[in-house]
Amino acid sequence: MPRSAYELYYWPDIQGRGEFVRLALEDAGAAYADVARLPAAKGGGVDALMRFLQGRPHGLRPFAPPFLKSGRLVIAQTANILLYLGPRVGLAGRDDASRFGAHQLQLTVTDLVAEVHDTHHPIASALYYEAQKGEAKARAGSFVGERLPKFLGYFEQVLRDNGGRHMIGRRASYVDLSMFQLLAGLDYAFPKAMRRLAAKTRLLRALKERVEARERIAAYLASARRIAFNEDGIFRHYPELDL
Repeated sequence: MPRSAYELYYWPDIQGRGEFVRLALEDAGAAYADVARLPAAKGGGVDALMRFLQGRPHGLRPFAPPFLKSGRLVIAQTANILLYLGPRVGLAGRDDASRFGAHQLQLTVTDLVAEVHDTHHPIASALYYEAQKGEAKARAGSFVGERLPKFLGYFEQVLRDNGGRHMIGRRASYVDLSMFQLLAGLDYAFPKAMRRLAAKTRLLRALKERVEARERIAAYLASARRIAFNEDGIFRHYPELDL
């Protein structure tokens, strides 16, 4: 495997929760290996990920991907990884108010991502979507009608309270990148609902456009490294759920 400052372990065919970490690494220009996307001949592939999970890792064993290896340190959980990475790659302040404020917002993003997942898998993750379509439609109706406006209204207010340019602080942070990913995923999964909310999320929409225009992010989005949204990931487009 090529030597890198960071090794990211996540599934190779979906954006999922790992994409929030990828965006931070890409924007920072950090040297990293996306391990499961490397060929097996170079020490990569899903088998490498599973060997790590099932082996005897140094430190605390992760429950599931994503997890990040930095030297001998292994960190799991998306928000936890970004709490670690942020100050080290210039995407979060080093003072307590900045670090934990960004972490608080990222945990709220995590809550929303979990609710997005549960719109198409409201009963069990192990069941196919087709086995729970009726329940998914009911769950999606509640999500689109109540939960989504509440979450996005909160993020819009936080952005407004901070001056409208960044979610926290006076410079770009990993929370801004995560907000881009969140909105991009929601636009894919729930285009009708997001259009209805556009007038109430003008600051968030403008933030998304600014993040897209960042030099390294724009290059990443145009590259083969950016996995397309698909119906195996968290953000899935089922027209019947976009109520």
